[in-house]
Amino acid sequence: MTTVDATVPVRGAPCWVSLMARDLRAAQDFYGAVLGWTFRPARLGDEFSVALADGQPVAGIGALAPSLQIAVSWTPYFTVESADDTASRVRERGATVAVGPLRLGPGRAALAADPDGATFGFWEGQTLAWTVGRGNAPAILELRTRDAFAAAIFYAQVFDWASGQPGVCDVTYEHDQVIVRDGRDNVVAALRSGGVEAAPDPHIRPRWHVHFPVRDIEAVTAAAVAAGGSVAPVAPVAGGTGCQAVIRDPDGGLFTVSTP
Repeated sequence: MTTVDATVPVRGAPCWVSLMARDLRAAQDFYGAVLGWTFRPARLGDEFSVALADGQPVAGIGALAPSLQIAVSWTPYFTVESADDTASRVRERGATVAVGPLRLGPGRAALAADPDGATFGFWEGQTLAWTVGRGNAPAILELRTRDAFAAAIFYAQVFDWASGQPGVCDVTYEHDQVIVRDGRDNVVAALRSGGVEAAPDPHIRPRWHVHFPVRDIEAVTAAAVAAGGSVAPVAPVAGGTGCQAVIRDPDGGLFTVSTP
């Protein structure tokens, strides 16, 4: 996380996405080849970098400490006023705070898992001028979980979604999914239910999926395979005219690419 181009975020809205990889340089090589990203150092230390697309920050990539035996995954971070208060809310609702809150550069962060095991983070401090659905930032964040309504209640209680307070996210139910808007009418997240109770397929276990926009999905998926990743079949976007594909990087990190 960094404070360049700091802005005032909407509380409870996504403020960043980050990948913790086994090997920082190898991850940079993969995502540079597949998505055309370049990288610059982050203010958090040598083991962190900021990915850039057309010179604008897109995401963060860091190196996992060898002592952390956790799966490689893309993780969304949500902005909060107090990391300590948010951590207490998470624990009070039967969920887990795995790391933190701890100080990272100009702010404080924590990594948590919701009651179904989907990993997310939260951040207290200034953020980048970065908004889901705009520019090269992720097109949307999507939680695929067992019960979208139960998940929406959990996140609403943790992040004050739909609380009626000023400067928080709104929540609506549309087309069989829970839609989260950032208070400025920008859709930033979708929560969807699915039959995942005993599914061995990691694509459909409870998790947050990050959708990155691309212009040529066939070129991107071909580059992913050439760089050592794997790709699920390209599929049409539900209710839209574009298409999307789920890609697994060489470390096992899943992400989705989609065309408008």
